[in-house]
Amino acid sequence: MLRLSSFAEGAAIAVSAIRSQKLRSALTILGIVIGVATVMSMASIVQGIRDQIFNTLEVVGPTTFRILRFLSSTPLNPDALPREVRIRPVLTEKEADAIERMPEIHYSAIWMGVFESLEFEGVHTQLTVIYGADDRFMEILGGAITSGRTFVPTEVRGAASVVILEEEAAERVFGVVNPIGRTMRIGGTPFRVIGLYRLPENIFQAPGQEIAAIVPYASALQSFRYDETQSLVVLVKPRDGVTVDEAMDAATRQLRRMRGIRPGEPNSFDMLTSDEVLEIFNQLTGVFFLVMIVLSSVALMVGGIGVMAIMMVSVTSRTREIGVRKALGATRKEILWQFLIEAATLTGIGGAAGIAVGLVSGELLKGLMGLSSGVPVWSAVLATAVSVSIGLIFGMIPANRAARLDPVEALRYE
Repeated sequence: MLRLSSFAEGAAIAVSAIRSQKLRSALTILGIVIGVATVMSMASIVQGIRDQIFNTLEVVGPTTFRILRFLSSTPLNPDALPREVRIRPVLTEKEADAIERMPEIHYSAIWMGVFESLEFEGVHTQLTVIYGADDRFMEILGGAITSGRTFVPTEVRGAASVVILEEEAAERVFGVVNPIGRTMRIGGTPFRVIGLYRLPENIFQAPGQEIAAIVPYASALQSFRYDETQSLVVLVKPRDGVTVDEAMDAATRQLRRMRGIRPGEPNSFDMLTSDEVLEIFNQLTGVFFLVMIVLSSVALMVGGIGVMAIMMVSVTSRTREIGVRKALGATRKEILWQFLIEAATLTGIGGAAGIAVGLVSGELLKGLMGLSSGVPVWSAVLATAVSVSIGLIFGMIPANRAARLDPVEALRYE
């Protein structure tokens, strides 16, 4: 009962102090609010992107893997490639077709990804993603044709100047005009619009990386400038009942045979599975989240120092009160507990406000980024625990000072 009574009393005293010193208290807990809100917002964004990645991998299929000329964690300068990259052959359509003929493989095709602008009657877009693919691209991307049609095999083989536009990109370029059958320019090259495409709801798109259009691979090869190392990728999907490892072994054997790689020599290509894509993403977001944690920790530290300062002032201004309480029988432990609860209440209020701000800012940021997941519960729990812990830790020094006051000296204090 003593602890419950002390807790209620300490909380009441803390609330009373905040009301009497509104500006000072607001400035004190502002650092707590900023730190907690930052943790909440960043956790919300990271969780939203991670959920989108998981959902996209489900659309593509966890068994789909990619073959690259060279896998690099950082962008490469195409005009100054390292020797280990230059000695590797460029991926070709012939290699992708040969892999598809393997009995273990369901789908294999070479794709190109470039950044180009879209244009129609004076309306231009910023640089956006254009894919060069085949007529079976929806087996990888998912989604659906909502108007018009997809490519036919003759258009794919003949490098026809046709394009399938993503719906939002079509609206930005054509407005209310029906784009089907009309000719537009992509990177300065004319293409006839034959269809509109809707991406699946859970496709992952970082801001500025939205898929705007898909053209036949051979058309992209002829029409656009591209990076032979970073723009080309062979996408491979195993047959039902075939594991990813078995399919990767089959693709490896075929490529090594076609490239004349002798036993014991290293591969002249790299492979990337969906799990590895997720692992790379987790590494990137892990670093990003760590930086945000460090930044928010600085704000929390500043808030904690502010709490310690205000509690030191509180102890000094209430020295006689402490003396009276001790004279009436309050123990050192009770005094210590009272001021710890008061400090924890201050930071708890800051934590609650920070959670509210973090929820709102997280939802706003997710809306701007087109993410759909909710705020993770663990971030709210962590933020609350951290804010209260800061109150207890930084409140320990002033609380201990109050508890150690000599009652006689405290009663004499003016």
